[in-house]
Amino acid sequence: MERPDGRTPNQLRPLACSHSVLHRAHGSATWAQGETKLLAAVYGPKAGAKKNENPEKASIEVIWKPSTGHAGQAEREYEMILKKTLESICIRTIYPNTTTSVIVQVVHDDGALLPCAINAACAALVDAGIPLKHLAVAICCSVTDDNCIILDPSKQEEKKAKAFAYLVFPNTTVTVVPEKSSQGGSDPTAHGIITSVTHGAMSVDNYLHCLERGRATTQRLSEFLRKNIEPKSIREASKAG
Repeated sequence: MERPDGRTPNQLRPLACSHSVLHRAHGSATWAQGETKLLAAVYGPKAGAKKNENPEKASIEVIWKPSTGHAGQAEREYEMILKKTLESICIRTIYPNTTTSVIVQVVHDDGALLPCAINAACAALVDAGIPLKHLAVAICCSVTDDNCIILDPSKQEEKKAKAFAYLVFPNTTVTVVPEKSSQGGSDPTAHGIITSVTHGAMSVDNYLHCLERGRATTQRLSEFLRKNIEPKSIREASKAG
C-alpha cells in the first residue's frame, strides 16, 4: 500500500522531543511526529486536592488548549482521556491532597493528535520529576476502506480512514520512582494496555491487528522517549557533580 508521504504501513513519521523548554514550569516538553506538534507543561504538586477528588491521593488536572479558538467538546473529551491515562501511570499516594496541573498546548495538528499529546505529557511529567509507575507510550492505528492497518496516520489519512484507534501501552519502570515505593512482582499492566479509544466501526480482527501493530511499535517509541528525557533532578545532580 502506498501512502501520500511514501511511508510503509508500519512506518512512523519522524519523531522529535525536547524537554525543559519553559523556565517557569516545573516540567515541560515538546513532542512532534511529522508535522503534528504539541507542548506540555507541568505545574505542581501544589497543596490541596481538586473538588470531588480523593484527598488521600494526588489529583491530576489536565487543561487542553487548541492551536486556535476555544476548547470545545472534542477538547473536553481529550482532557478526560488524558487525565485518566496520567492517573494510571502516576504514583498518586506519595503526595496526597495535592494537585498537579498538566497543560497541553496544540502547536499544529496533522493527525494522531491525542497520542502525541499523551507522549508530550508523559515526557513533561518525567521532566518535572513526578513519581511514575512506568512510562506510557501512545500510538494511533487507522483502518482503511480495504481493511489495511496503518500506523501513525496523518490528518489526510485520518479523514479517509473508516476507523482508527488510540492505544496507550506501558513501558518499564523509570528512575523517577522512589526506591521505597517500588514493589516486588510484575506490574499487571506491564504486558497489557493502559488506554484504548476507538472511533468509527472496525471488526474485532481489525482491532486485534491494531493492538498487534501498536504493541510492536511500543519498543521503538519507548527507546526514543527514554533517550530524550530524564528528570531534572538527575540532570541537576550530574551538573553539580
